[in-house]
Amino acid sequence: MIPVPGFEGRRIAVFGLGRSGLTAARALKAGGALPVLWDDSVSSRMQAGAEGFAVEDLTTADWSGFAALVLSPGAPLTHPKPHWTVEKAEAAGVEVIGDIELFARALAALPEGERPRVVAITGTNGKSTTTALIGWVLKQAGLTVHVGGNIGIGVLALPAPTKDAVYVIEVSSYQMDLTTSFAPDVAILTNVSPDHLDRHGGMEGYVAAKARIFAHAALSLVGVDEDWGRGVADELTTRGLSGVRISTSAHPGESRDPALSSEAHQDGGWSEAGPTDLPKNWVPAFAGMSGEMGAVPGKLTFAGRAIADLSTARSLPGRHNAQNAAFAYAAARALGVSHEQAVEGLMTFPGLAHRMETVGTLGKVRFVNDSKATNADAARQALASYERSFWIAGGRAKAGGIDDLEDLFPRVVEAFLIGEAAGPFAARLGETPHRISGDMATAVQHAYEAAAATGRDEVVLLSPAAASFDQYPDFEARGEAFRAAVLALGALPANVP
Repeated sequence: MIPVPGFEGRRIAVFGLGRSGLTAARALKAGGALPVLWDDSVSSRMQAGAEGFAVEDLTTADWSGFAALVLSPGAPLTHPKPHWTVEKAEAAGVEVIGDIELFARALAALPEGERPRVVAITGTNGKSTTTALIGWVLKQAGLTVHVGGNIGIGVLALPAPTKDAVYVIEVSSYQMDLTTSFAPDVAILTNVSPDHLDRHGGMEGYVAAKARIFAHAALSLVGVDEDWGRGVADELTTRGLSGVRISTSAHPGESRDPALSSEAHQDGGWSEAGPTDLPKNWVPAFAGMSGEMGAVPGKLTFAGRAIADLSTARSLPGRHNAQNAAFAYAAARALGVSHEQAVEGLMTFPGLAHRMETVGTLGKVRFVNDSKATNADAARQALASYERSFWIAGGRAKAGGIDDLEDLFPRVVEAFLIGEAAGPFAARLGETPHRISGDMATAVQHAYEAAAATGRDEVVLLSPAAASFDQYPDFEARGEAFRAAVLALGALPANVP
């Protein structure tokens, strides 16, 4: 646990007693604060009381006595309308913060020479893989690494800080909305596409929340394969900040070009990856980074040479994973990891469950679980990774459905549709071969039979391009249902990391 100082003897309101809320309360208590907890759920309040916390109805509490409100990221700060606790806090002049801000303050309270380093990752898609990949590369290089935040363990539940440690933290737009002083040594924005727009009042608010990760960062790494990411990078340049723009396309913005190279294009204090004639799986090399983040030069340039052929990597297929690898390599080099150690880490990364995960093979058919692809942009990365696939898609559709995937339909040999979106997806697929399978087990059976009938090496790909909540509690449960259906066919299980 990371104790949070600065509120000794003061009452702190904590609303929302899920993973982050209870962890924040424990960290505050360990730092000497007097947390006062509340949740709409009776069982959550009972659990808090059983742990010895003060549980008080915040609807009738005297808010003038609180030093801060620690708000669950699940409760709206501004849109569609502020949560009632936010309204009460603002009326009483009480600051509203979240667990990432508490983490930032806990580290800032340490003597300068005792502070650990922090790598923070956000983005619409790819942030979990990038977070896990960076953690893996740093661990393989022998560093003391703690991975958490919006992935796995809540940030304040990670081990207490030591000066040799590196925290690799995934942060969501909801969490960033609740920060004011978060200052990572390396801040990463993987990409931006429409998501959670109801919570941020539209795309501009969503992008602004993501961009807060760079407010106090020492080094900024920005994916610029779409207009919004380039806009963020341009704004940082206008503010005179230095960083690296990472692109996998011939001209930043052309996200469907799979090339990736080490060519350096200087633009003020920024350097930018754009390709020459290198193979599509090559990762750019970053030079000019020292081991201490404070000594990172104002300009980060590419060495003009490629460093790793990802076609031999264990679990990094596709253009999007080449970009994830570029982020990981740059972050590792910035923290003093050698070129050789960084490349070795990329090559041996085992991957994450539900993210381009091979779960089994049966004959010449390989089954790939990409259940984490809950929107079209995420599904694009998977579909673009295979020349042909038997695609299982559907669930609860998000805005736009699969409209943006039309250019990839020729790669789909046949689609097998499930859930609420089956009908609308079928209509959008048009002449692309498809059938409505309805449920996961039926879709897997249909897809396998069709793939096996070709006699070729084929891929059955679950990349739903939709949320899971119509049939499953979350994307993990959906992915496990896919795995179970695949193994029920008699497939040989793949090694699961």
